[in-house]
Amino acid sequence: MMITTTSCGGSENFVKEVKMMMTVREWKDIPVELLMQILSLLDDQMVITASHVCHGWRDSISFALTRLSLSWCRKNMNNLVLSLAPKFTKLQTLILRQDTPQLEDNAVEAVAQFCRDLQILDLSKSFKLTDRSLYAIALGCSDLTKLNISGCSSFSDKALSYLASLCRKLKILNLCGCVKAVSDTALQAIGHHCNQLQSLNLGWCEQVSDVGVMSLAYGCPDLRTLDLCGCVLITDDSVIALADRCPHLKSLGLYYCKNITDRAMYSLAQSKVNNKMWGSVNEEDGLKTLNISQCTSLTPSAVQAVCDSSPALHTCSGRHSLIISGCLNLTSVHCACCVRPHRAINAFPHSAH
Repeated sequence: MMITTTSCGGSENFVKEVKMMMTVREWKDIPVELLMQILSLLDDQMVITASHVCHGWRDSISFALTRLSLSWCRKNMNNLVLSLAPKFTKLQTLILRQDTPQLEDNAVEAVAQFCRDLQILDLSKSFKLTDRSLYAIALGCSDLTKLNISGCSSFSDKALSYLASLCRKLKILNLCGCVKAVSDTALQAIGHHCNQLQSLNLGWCEQVSDVGVMSLAYGCPDLRTLDLCGCVLITDDSVIALADRCPHLKSLGLYYCKNITDRAMYSLAQSKVNNKMWGSVNEEDGLKTLNISQCTSLTPSAVQAVCDSSPALHTCSGRHSLIISGCLNLTSVHCACCVRPHRAINAFPHSAH
């Protein structure tokens, strides 16, 4: 077996590795430190294969492996998870994203039982999962900081509320397309228990109303990214609450929220003005992304006010962070870097003053 090293490790590391290799007579004799360096060069599929070489390798990998992705698995993912969960008990990140639904509740229950150090879990597109999975995660993985269950359309709002009550460290939560789970009741539970939440995707959760969004605004003051695209019931009251209560909000998705009017835009603009009142305006202030596509009730003056208060919003070519497709009446809205050259040209003859 040939071992290669990089210059980053330095000569001392190289000498150390050579000495270790001089004592290796069989695969099982490879020191754990060197074994983990070797495995760091392999993909997840090869790491799983390596865990079957011998008991020593299996035990070493089980002890040291903290991240695993099985998204490459096109069939039998459920059985694979059932076999791996008892072995890889130190996992902190587990990616089980699927192109076709394979996972079933018993596999997720095994993960929750054995992998209690999990902080990041991706179960997106797991259409076969039921509330059993959410209850298991809530009981076994209370240290989760990031959970992606987008597309899991069978979960109920009762199960999601229960998970929120126990997984209180959540910072990133993707619930896009969880049409049964995401209700105002569930959002009230999230707002009450998950006060560290920073990013939430509620795309196409059509049961959401102002009641739920306002609960989030009041309960999650550190919210920075919120996607409400397709939440057709919300009104200006939701945006006003977010503008007032979430000073760190950087990204807001309101695509197809046709009840949003100028009141919402002016509240966003005014909140940024208030936040900057005692400081200087720079690119770090205000919104960085705003999607108001298909919000056809908005007028140019209101949207321009948001642009003026948030210099990081761009309409210029190649830097579109203000998304206004489907709003033909907003074509006159321009970001600061588009307006600035025009103002500079006009101001030049008077520069002596």
